[in-house]
Amino acid sequence: MAAVRDKAVVVTGAGGGIGAALARRFAAEGARVVVNDLDEAKAQRTAEETGGIAVPGDASAVVPAAREALGGAVDIFCANAGVGTGGGPEAPEDAWELAWDVNVMAHVRAARELLPEWLARGEGRFVSTVSAAGLLSMVGAAPYSVTKHGAYAFAEWLSLTYRHRGIDVHAICPQGVRTDMLAATGAAGDLVLAPTAISPEEVADALFPAMDKGRFLVLPHPEAADYYIGRATDPDRWLASMNHLQRKLEESEGDVQ
Repeated sequence: MAAVRDKAVVVTGAGGGIGAALARRFAAEGARVVVNDLDEAKAQRTAEETGGIAVPGDASAVVPAAREALGGAVDIFCANAGVGTGGGPEAPEDAWELAWDVNVMAHVRAARELLPEWLARGEGRFVSTVSAAGLLSMVGAAPYSVTKHGAYAFAEWLSLTYRHRGIDVHAICPQGVRTDMLAATGAAGDLVLAPTAISPEEVADALFPAMDKGRFLVLPHPEAADYYIGRATDPDRWLASMNHLQRKLEESEGDVQ
């Protein structure tokens, strides 16, 4: 894409999975890429693969160091780092806090740093890796579902507030993706996500047509649009179908026990 060539790009959570795939794809399109991850070794590995610059550390605080590494400006920020916290209300308080901090507040903090620069020059692009759980929900994972709803809402708010001022925003909402996070979801992931799981590269590939067309919502699994429509137009039917999945999950876990 001509619009990406020579652009300064930051990808958080890029030590593996979707983040690494995004970093590789941006680099292949000619962008200059900062690779961020909490795991320094993983960040360095992806940077070496892509010819990028490793800036390890907390995604919430990466913008100043990334901006310096890229020569003073960031054009595209991919808020990709996330945690897949499971459980319900009984999940520990610190698990809820971590999910909120990484899945939502890291995006807020990045935008807080980036917006003054972007608004001053009238352009910038914020890419939020949300999840179909942010449009729908995920059985067995209340902290993840709730905070991904928050991530989607924040991306939506950014778009509706700043699109007339040159800020492009994209929310990537895949269902199952073959990553370590999917492997860690256990029975719930096996039931709901694994059957239609795609590769991280397919997620990254879905972003680029959306950027080209200025489309906010990126659905690597196109069928998620029908689920989203069903949720909005007949919520009781949708909830009943999700409850059916919940009962199947409980039955499968009973078998394991």
